[in-house]
Amino acid sequence: MSAGPSSILVVCTRRIGDVLLTTPLIRSLREAWPGARLEALVLPGTEGILQGNPDLDGVLVTPRGGWRVRLAFLRGLFRRYDLACAATASDRARFLARWAGRRCVGLWAKSDPARGRWLVPGTWLDFDELDEHAIESPLRIATALGIPLRREVVAPLPRLSPDLAELRQPYAVIHPWPRFRYKAWPRERWLGLGRTLQDDGLQVVISGGPEQQERDYCRDLADALPGSVELVGRLSFAELGEVIARARVYIGPDTVMTHLAAAVGAPTVALFGPSNPVRWGPWPAGLQEAGSPWPRRGSGRVGRVWLMQGGGDCVPCMQEGCDRHVDSGSRCLEEMAVSQVAAAVAQALLMRD
Repeated sequence: MSAGPSSILVVCTRRIGDVLLTTPLIRSLREAWPGARLEALVLPGTEGILQGNPDLDGVLVTPRGGWRVRLAFLRGLFRRYDLACAATASDRARFLARWAGRRCVGLWAKSDPARGRWLVPGTWLDFDELDEHAIESPLRIATALGIPLRREVVAPLPRLSPDLAELRQPYAVIHPWPRFRYKAWPRERWLGLGRTLQDDGLQVVISGGPEQQERDYCRDLADALPGSVELVGRLSFAELGEVIARARVYIGPDTVMTHLAAAVGAPTVALFGPSNPVRWGPWPAGLQEAGSPWPRRGSGRVGRVWLMQGGGDCVPCMQEGCDRHVDSGSRCLEEMAVSQVAAAVAQALLMRD
């Protein structure tokens, strides 16, 4: 492949945050081979995070439906690409990459069964699930291909800028709802922070997704914060990214929106509890140094990102909350004080002055 591949597929069949954190690999591939046709293959519901991505020529979505629909999709995918990259360590991603590419390079977690390597031919790269940032793992593929690495999380781009007459400057965006409860900061804390922001003369803008429980939660917060604006389920990821980019500050938990806020360069305050910040801390815009910018323990700032970690000797436990399931609470987050977060927000606001 000394002349370079003419067609490339990046497979990321996992959650939407994983797809966003694969964009540094996509950018590295695009800059190495600008003439190649470069596409991504993702799961339904995650493609919006790649909207308008300037490095991609197309986005494929695994089909819903019966076996005939899926078989037709696989037939059309077979050996279509010179190079296919399995950017997540899953059997599905590795199979699809091996099926689609005449050459296949992908990730193999150290915790995955080793015997599977012999069943799926390809170049498989070990990576560190504990001490390696989530953007660095896909970039191992770029290293294996011998191309320069670009550590840049690429935000989606809206087709048109959102026209939201109810927004007024200055405003702060809060994203109170994570996918799982064990990553959540309590409602009363969000209300306390929201009132502090309003007292400082900021309009509070509440972002969220379309699921009914999330809608209800965010609308309840908006009702308790007169003058606030809720955008729950109204905007695409790309449009929300633009709203956040204009904000004085963004505050949110360990979720894809917090990664997006960091990527668009907004002053970002990320609330972390059980999650491992070495691997999942938001990647600050403009940072190109190798390795994770975040230590395992402790709050801190890198660039325009403030990472606030809950207290306790067990933090980060890297488990699903205190009761070890996704609907569990996490004491480290439940006990994180409004004053602690407000102090970080005050510092972040100075970045806009």
